[in-house]
Amino acid sequence: MATRPQSTASAAVGPGSRRLRAGAHALSAAEQPALPVWAYEGQVPGPVLRLRRGDVLDLTLENALRDPTTVHWHGVRVPNAMDGVPHLTQPPVMPGETFRYRFALPDAGTYWYHPHWGTPEQVERGLAGALVVEDDLPPPVDRDEVWLLDDWRLDASGRIAEDFYAFRDVAHAGRLGQRLTVNGAVEPTLALQAGQRLRLRLVNAANARIFALELPGLPAWLIARDGMPADAAVAWEGPLLLGPGMRADLVIDAAQAGRFTLRDRFGRGERLLAHLQVDGKAPTGAARPAPQPAAHEPLPAPTSTDAWMQPLVFGGGMMGMGGWPEDSPAARDARRQRRLAGSREADPVWTVNGHAHMGRHDAHPPLFSVPRGRTIRLQLANRTAWWHPIHVHGHHVKLLARNGEALPVQPWRDTVLLSPRDTAELAFVADNPGRWLIHCHVLEHHAGGMGAMFEVS
Repeated sequence: MATRPQSTASAAVGPGSRRLRAGAHALSAAEQPALPVWAYEGQVPGPVLRLRRGDVLDLTLENALRDPTTVHWHGVRVPNAMDGVPHLTQPPVMPGETFRYRFALPDAGTYWYHPHWGTPEQVERGLAGALVVEDDLPPPVDRDEVWLLDDWRLDASGRIAEDFYAFRDVAHAGRLGQRLTVNGAVEPTLALQAGQRLRLRLVNAANARIFALELPGLPAWLIARDGMPADAAVAWEGPLLLGPGMRADLVIDAAQAGRFTLRDRFGRGERLLAHLQVDGKAPTGAARPAPQPAAHEPLPAPTSTDAWMQPLVFGGGMMGMGGWPEDSPAARDARRQRRLAGSREADPVWTVNGHAHMGRHDAHPPLFSVPRGRTIRLQLANRTAWWHPIHVHGHHVKLLARNGEALPVQPWRDTVLLSPRDTAELAFVADNPGRWLIHCHVLEHHAGGMGAMFEVS
């Protein structure tokens, strides 16, 4: 892995026409053999793309990989043709080809980009990067940094394990790696001076790992999730759940000298991720007041009348409550023959409303079709034994209720984490025309069927 984190200052890419080359690369790290990866611009993670709200992102993807690829702009309300979903919104970018992504950025916030072709393999091999869209009036801070969280499954020789789409991963929790990194580094350290205020943008780019994050010892507040500012800053006092694809913006005060550690406590045990090294003596006087989240343009408000009600029942998986896709012996034999011929694909294990979304995205009819401007109310039911971060393309959604209880604060999200047996209700105005995916962002779960497509006309 890389030996130091990428700072947003040194890796920033601003407005104007840019190139983003995806290709094979060998990462070198101290006292470790070179690690073959796939990388954007030869670095893992890819360059931080930092622009302002209203800027036009103009970027040409150059595919130097052996496989087709695309770029999906996770969380950004892009025009449909820019969403990066092969066959559904654009042709796959074949080896040696280029594709130009050009669109205005309507919302400030922390987003990220990654392929949507062969996603479990291409993201695991290193293709991911952060996109930061600056607030019009950001909360005043001394430092603004991105930490992209990931994990890597390495084999006995220290290389990325080639067991992509393994049934045990697809049917269970997804692909989990034993080496955890922040900006490609193992336990990096960010140096601060006492008294500084840090904005820390966290991105979970792991295939399947859910983080429960703690940073004891320093005052900290949550000011945004999935790019959308909170109504008010919330003190970070307990584990912060961050599922694959999800982001969180935090403001941290370096109120005292010392070494402070970002820890993951999801599941069993504790894992150390990164450190803040605070040196010097904080200025005397009163503590700084809690930060104020940035103001933002309001999103279209869902209405309670004439809403399109759509249940989404997620089924399948090992130890589940049913909902496995129908799978004939002939279909299983055909998949086995394709794998023997070198095909890389998952077995159908998961369903949405009884259907496994496999193969080309345009081969499936829309789950529902609505006219532009209609309010959609999605009723999610996780009837499985596993966690699922459900990601909606092209829109932000308002989280209304969990397990039948209305939420006192109803935040905006683009990825909603469901625990086993969980239910949730979401609403949004379908104001972005096109055909859009909704799927589990545990990448192996989506590859195994947990997805659907809807249409806004």
